[in-house]
Amino acid sequence: MEARLSIQITVNGKTVSDHVEPRTLLAHYLRDGLGLTGTHIGCDTSQCGACTVLLDGEPVKSCTVLAVQADGTQVMTVEGLAAPGTAHPVQQAFQEMHGLQCGFCTPGVLMLSTWLVQQHQTSDLRHIRESLDGIICRCTGYENIVKAIARAGELAVDEPAAPAASQREGVPS
Repeated sequence: MEARLSIQITVNGKTVSDHVEPRTLLAHYLRDGLGLTGTHIGCDTSQCGACTVLLDGEPVKSCTVLAVQADGTQVMTVEGLAAPGTAHPVQQAFQEMHGLQCGFCTPGVLMLSTWLVQQHQTSDLRHIRESLDGIICRCTGYENIVKAIARAGELAVDEPAAPAASQREGVPS
């Protein structure tokens, strides 16, 4: 039996402490350890981007990060985007602009889009397209995804501050 290492991570605003095997990927820890199945695993090779989360505010493919590497960090998953019954501007924009189809890549796209909105990088469509490099969507031609990200930037300008972390769901207590 492999030794387990102690970790403490703040996920969607809630701090969790746990013991994990050193080889546990962050994607697997989020899904299997915390039950946050919105983080999708599409390839396990960092090619598809479906597992993208925000790690200390930066988009990362969680299949390339060990859970022990995330010790002491803040992670946001798609479950942490908005309080129950509300929609984050990115989610609202994707609905308005029909920016998704089957939904498999959607969590990763939403997390990358959230980062683009936070960085105020949504007015240049070419930049949005280049930023999507590394997210594979097999259902769309990306056109509505690009439009949704640009729209999310517009919506975020008029949006009130995000809900307090304690109001978000997505991490078991």
